[in-house]
Amino acid sequence: MTSPATLPIPPDMPTVATRIPARLDRLPWSPFHTLVVVALGVTWILDGLEVTLAGSVSGALKESPALRFTNTEIGMAGAAYIAGAVLGALFFGWLTDRLGRKKLFTITVLVYLAATAATAFSWNFWSFIIFRFFTGMGIGGEYTAINSTIQELVPARVRGWVDLVINGSFWIGAALGAIGAIVLLDPAVIDPEIGWRLAFFIGSALGLIILFLRRWIPESPRWLIGHGRVDEAEAIVASIEARAGVMHRPDEDLAVTHLRPRRVTPLREVFAVLFVVHRQRSLVGLALMVSQAFFYNAIFFTYALILTDFYQVPAQEIGWFILPFAAGNFLGPLILGRLFDTVGRRIMIATTYAVSGVLLTGTGYLFWRDLLTAQQLTLCWSVVFFFASAAASSAYLTVSETFPVEMRALAIAAFYAVGTGAGGVAGPWLFGILIDTGSRASVFGGYLFGAALMLAAAFIAARYAIRAERQPLERIARPLNAVD
Repeated sequence: MTSPATLPIPPDMPTVATRIPARLDRLPWSPFHTLVVVALGVTWILDGLEVTLAGSVSGALKESPALRFTNTEIGMAGAAYIAGAVLGALFFGWLTDRLGRKKLFTITVLVYLAATAATAFSWNFWSFIIFRFFTGMGIGGEYTAINSTIQELVPARVRGWVDLVINGSFWIGAALGAIGAIVLLDPAVIDPEIGWRLAFFIGSALGLIILFLRRWIPESPRWLIGHGRVDEAEAIVASIEARAGVMHRPDEDLAVTHLRPRRVTPLREVFAVLFVVHRQRSLVGLALMVSQAFFYNAIFFTYALILTDFYQVPAQEIGWFILPFAAGNFLGPLILGRLFDTVGRRIMIATTYAVSGVLLTGTGYLFWRDLLTAQQLTLCWSVVFFFASAAASSAYLTVSETFPVEMRALAIAAFYAVGTGAGGVAGPWLFGILIDTGSRASVFGGYLFGAALMLAAAFIAARYAIRAERQPLERIARPLNAVD
């Protein structure tokens, strides 16, 4: 592991010797960890809900008397959501490292709540775009605050599997969104012009439940000791140990971490770590994030348009096609996730990315040659994304565990922003244009580009990914304020 020894540590704060990180890592799974997974992991359910609703109601938005969107405008709406997520990740990620995990995962869910509810009252294209942008800001901020918190609270031996499953829960939200769309867009049940508006209130209702659950999630003890709040960290860890049925003994043989706490980490140190100390890790993170963002957002944001324009599937039936798609995406991380902690990060990341690229190429070719029905295409996507979902989740795992604690949230934000800005914003916009041409060959060209990105990322991961399985975070990436 590279040590950022060249980075100066201010001498004005006393050194702290603590076993808190080791105490957290050696804990057995307990009801506390389950609460963490549910209360924080529900963020991905929210994102899946939002993305699915936006895709499923695209037909209703095109037919809406108030909006009458074109395919290109629907692609732009998807891009606005992603753009908001990018800026939200950067802004709230910076605040998360400065102000703490708990404050920010409360603020970001409030932003999401307000914006998604406002979307229901959109009266024209620009109002819809603005509300989707701020909804994305809330979700982007959630990614940074939540990923960093989960990494710092979950025991090292199961960190990979837990992180992948939580990221994969995006597709539980996708299934909820699909079911909601099936009901709310059925003309026999409700006027579709009212139905698509009610659909966006599903997220608000779920957000209120999240606020309630998060009352019991504490601040990250690792963040607290880094900021000199050792007594608070000790109290939190003691409480977690009590709930897990573990008692800490002063003579317990655990690794000691020596730190010199400080209030803030200067941005110049963050940039030095990203571009000098850990530039190889930065290359891996960037490749993984860009490729999976383009792959996912290009295909999923425009999937409803493929079904309506090329297969004449009615808008109110889109949800039925999303459900098997969502099942494959959730089962991938759930089943393959254990292998990231046993077989190892490098092998599994490279494998899932490579398989995803190859399967995308095959599915795209069959679509181009018009050899698939809508049902068969959905089955193919379910298989493709069984692997692609695990691959995409591993990108978030990689960027959240391979950088120091003081800059973890901002590092997640930076890679999410660059990757999603390059792949996520361009993808839906590009595929909206390709679908508008009415040419299957043009759409296939977009699929080939996405496959090439995934295969390139697989090669980079196979060469340079960090073997972080079952390792303490402090061993993977030495804290910037560590003292030898």
